[in-house]
Amino acid sequence: MELILVRPGHGEEKRLEQVLLFALASFCVERTIREAEALARAAFRGELKGRRILFAVGLGRSGINLALFAMLEALRLHPGCLEGSVAGILVDGESEYDTKAVGRVIAQTANGAGCWFVGRPLAEGTGSLQNYRVAAANDHCSLYEAYLQAARDMAERVAAFKRPSWERPKLLCVHSCNPSTSNTLRLWQEVKKGLGERLAVREISLRGGMIPDCAGCPYEMCMYYSRNSSCFYGGPIVEEVYPALEECNGLMLLCPNYNDALGANLTAFINRLTALFRKRPFTDKCLFALIVSGYSGGDIVARQLIGGLNMNKSFILPGNFSLTETANLPGSILEVPDIRRKAGDFAENVLSAMGVSGNARKQK
Repeated sequence: MELILVRPGHGEEKRLEQVLLFALASFCVERTIREAEALARAAFRGELKGRRILFAVGLGRSGINLALFAMLEALRLHPGCLEGSVAGILVDGESEYDTKAVGRVIAQTANGAGCWFVGRPLAEGTGSLQNYRVAAANDHCSLYEAYLQAARDMAERVAAFKRPSWERPKLLCVHSCNPSTSNTLRLWQEVKKGLGERLAVREISLRGGMIPDCAGCPYEMCMYYSRNSSCFYGGPIVEEVYPALEECNGLMLLCPNYNDALGANLTAFINRLTALFRKRPFTDKCLFALIVSGYSGGDIVARQLIGGLNMNKSFILPGNFSLTETANLPGSILEVPDIRRKAGDFAENVLSAMGVSGNARKQK
């Protein structure tokens, strides 16, 4: 399998080099791009579309790679330049910070350029590698060996990835919105019009019930309940959400931006997925989101979703997975310029990602 290696900068980064040699031992690296100018040229020429790509970034002691940010600028200035591509991310640092934050920024930027990401697309090495303590214990190996294996596993999953397909996909929409005032829910209604009847859509509101957050039960207890698709705390998450999530092929989250963060019920929903995730990872389910901010910060919420559900819970991240808008007063989302066109275009993107061809709006 041939892939493109995007490795910003020209630092020594000995550990990153060793990890790459191990992870890519069975791959043919067709091209290595180390400068933003080269990435911009490739993006302009359409040479990055439909490819397998590995972003490999060394952060050193500072946690900052200036060459990386120049590359991210190039991707943002060339919309659609990664359309149809599938990617993974390897980030290596010398401190305990920044590796995951940088990974999320890479994923968000590349995704906005049309790139897909497999579930758990990030292999990260902190300075101490203590983030591999559990994996190393489970595999009876050293922290470094666990890091090597994580990087190779990620690269192999990128190479082997195939878009899932279904005869009539099922899309689950989960939200906690107030129907009388929510701009996010109103935007969903516009998107749903564009979906037509080509998807089986189910909506679940978490607003009416108390959703206890995950309390971090012991691993053995969590596994005991997960075998029966259950959780110690029970309630709507177990009774309604778990069965619907097991059946669906795609998850749509409606995310009003509260203080640059997800709302409490959606946060608890994501945290409570751990028990179900232990039974069966969500590697064959697509993630989508509608994010509406009263002022700004929708990009922060998008990164939370990428970190929590794509990088942690293994949902597939299709290209352009989210639609992010700004609307303050109730109902003002409909005053956003071209909002109905944007909603329709996003609906078409969801249909395409779910393997539904044709224009749903015309077929309705």
